Formats: sequence, C-alpha cells, structure tokens
Amino acid sequence: MVRAIVGANWGDEGKGKITDMLARESDIIIRFQGGSNAGHTIINNYGRFALHLLPSGVFYDHTVSIIGNGVALNVPYLNNELEDLVSRGVPKPRILVSDRAQLMMPYHVLFDQYEEERLGGKSFGSTKSGIAPFYSDKYAKIGFQVSELFAPETLKEKVERVCEKKNVMLEHLYHKPLLNPDEIFETMMGYREMIEPYVCDVSAYLSGALKAGKKILLEGQLGSLKDPDHGIYPMVTSSSTLAAFGAIGAGIPPYEITQITAVVKAYSSAVGGGAFVSEIFGGEADELRRRGGDKGEYGVTTGRPRRVGWFDAVASRYGCRIQGATEAVLTVLDVLGYLDELTLCVGYEIDGEVVKDFPVTHKLEKAKPVYKTMPGWKCDIRGIRKYEDLPAACRAYIEEIEREICVPITMVSNGPGRDEIIMRG
Repeated sequence: MVRAIVGANWGDEGKGKITDMLARESDIIIRFQGGSNAGHTIINNYGRFALHLLPSGVFYDHTVSIIGNGVALNVPYLNNELEDLVSRGVPKPRILVSDRAQLMMPYHVLFDQYEEERLGGKSFGSTKSGIAPFYSDKYAKIGFQVSELFAPETLKEKVERVCEKKNVMLEHLYHKPLLNPDEIFETMMGYREMIEPYVCDVSAYLSGALKAGKKILLEGQLGSLKDPDHGIYPMVTSSSTLAAFGAIGAGIPPYEITQITAVVKAYSSAVGGGAFVSEIFGGEADELRRRGGDKGEYGVTTGRPRRVGWFDAVASRYGCRIQGATEAVLTVLDVLGYLDELTLCVGYEIDGEVVKDFPVTHKLEKAKPVYKTMPGWKCDIRGIRKYEDLPAACRAYIEEIEREICVPITMVSNGPGRDEIIMRG
C-alpha cells in the first residue's frame, strides 16, 4: 500500500508532522521531489528538528528512509543532516539513495544567486538553494546522476564539457569567476565517498517491498500552488509537487498510490512572491504570523517571514482536486483560538464576476477576495483529543472547510507535537 502526503496550498502546511506521525505504522518513507530548499518541522521525544532533505520518518528504528530519483540531492547537506540527528541522540536511520537521483552541484547554488541578483526587482523570490538551475540542467541533460560518480573516467570528461558551457555564461552574462573542472571533479569524488554506503537501485528495492506488502509513504515538498504546471506559474518551484509525480520521483507504478492525504492549513501562508488573494497586512498579519505554527510563521529553510492570510477555499479546493486527494488533514487550527471572528475567502471577484474555480495566473493577479465570516471559539483547544469535545464554533469552522474543499477531513491537528491530533471518522 502506498500513501502520498502532499500539500494542498503554497507549502508550509505541516506535512512533516503528519508524515512523522503516520510513519509509526509504515515501513518505508520516500522523498520524491524537491531538494533542501524547503523544510519540514518535526517535534517529538528527541526534540525539535528542521528536516530539509531527509524524509520525516527518520525518527523510527523500524523504517527505511529513501531519497528518490526525483530529488535534487545535495550530498553534503544530506551528510550534515544525518550527523546532526545522531549528535542529538537519534539512532542513525536506515537510508537508501537512488542511483538515478541527480546531484545538486555547488555551482547550481551560485547560478541561482547570480540570476536573482541579475533580475533585481523582477526576481522570482527564490530561496537561492540552486533548485531552478539544478532542474534546468537535469532536463537539458547536463546534470549528473549518482550512478555517474562510479564511472570516474567518463565523469571527468563530462565535467569538462559542462564547465565549458557554464563558463561562457559566467564570463559574459554574470561577470563572475569561472569554474575549475579539476576542482569540481575532486568535489564529486568527495560526494562519492559520502554517499556510497547508501546508494542502491531504489526502484528494484521498492518493487520487492510492494510484493512483500510493505506500507510506503511518499512525502511531498511544498504544495499544489507551487507546482510548475498547475501552480501560480512562474512563481513556482521547479519540480512537480503533486502526488501523481510520486510514482515517477520514487520509481513505482502509478496504480500503487491508493491513498492521497492532502494537508490543508486552517489559514493561509506563503513564502516568496506570486498572487495570494486572501493575504492580510499590517497589525492583523503581524499578530497571526507571531502566533502561527510552533515558532511563528517564518520559513524553516530561509527564516523569511511568511506572508499570511485567511483560509482560501478557492485555492484549497483546487489544491485538493489537483492532488487527487482521498482525504484531508486540517492543521494549525489551534492558532486561531484568539480571534473573535473567523474569515474565509469563498470566492474571487475578477472583472466584476465572482468565480469559484481557481484561475490562471494573469486572472489570479486581478482577483479580489469574497469573504464569509463565522464566530470564533475564543479558547485554547490544545490538549483536546476527541472531536466532540471541541467548541461548537470550532466544529462549525472545520465542517464549513470540509464542505468547501469537497474532501473528507479525517484528522485535525491542534498543536505542533506528534500526538496533538484529533482523529475524525
């Protein structure tokens, strides 16, 4: 059985906590896309952790954690994350890395920084982690697979060819120092030493695991609205954030994914640029940002203040639909207990017409929110474990969101801890 855990919004929905919790009953957890450009916050018996590359199931000794072929693999980053876990008392997790995963190179990070610098005020709000240059190289067929580290003679020749091309851009477009192919080759040999113990044919391994009836979790990064095809293009990430890509990014048949758990935030937040219809500003936004999450609404990787807004039913319904969600988890509900009144964006007004379907970007940028208000519950709901024990106004808010997104909400998270969750039939 394969279950995908994915974001229905802009990312930062709390997927890490849900993966960590569901990993307890799972055998294998797989990261299938993205890189170290976004993080998952986990709070458990070992402490508080911000994971960037490792799957959120690494805290259990019965699980295998996999870096799939769809991931942008930053080898030193992975190595440092593993060392950090062990130094803080976590048993060293069992890790497998796909031999078909591609390598994030130091120059990818540099090119990301140089391009944002060149674009100036028209930049994409990148985390400058090298993601766009990495995926550009992958699809231009000048990236490096992990498997190539073990064929050094052909690798050396390819490094020289790639550097020749990169140096033209560095010299004439960015006016930056040139790459030294010998230094890059030596760096890659260092990567080989770090990664060699974990490398395997992940697709073959998973084929055997599926035949053996193992329970597998796919863990997505970011959310529906950051997908390069179906999101707020061009203010998106560079790999597909959808559950459907999980089959490709892990190397399994698509029909094996039978459960798709979309994580939906009880209010909205986003890092980076792009249209954000229900965004709020000023003191109202500052208060929500301060109270949000377990450490406030700041990016796990960048530390940047997240943009915040009211729950967006149009975006969330679309996000669940495009993910193919079979169930939804509502997160950070406890944050809203301070409000007298709850606000939901239930439609967009575009050129005088109210629409309920999420539009393409140029229309989205003209959209104005159509709001509905509901009474708040004005109390702290952390510690409640039964749905019926929630205040009536809180249940009404959950049920209104469920009606709007057209997907059953099976779990409600009312705190950042692993066990602060309400299971709903």
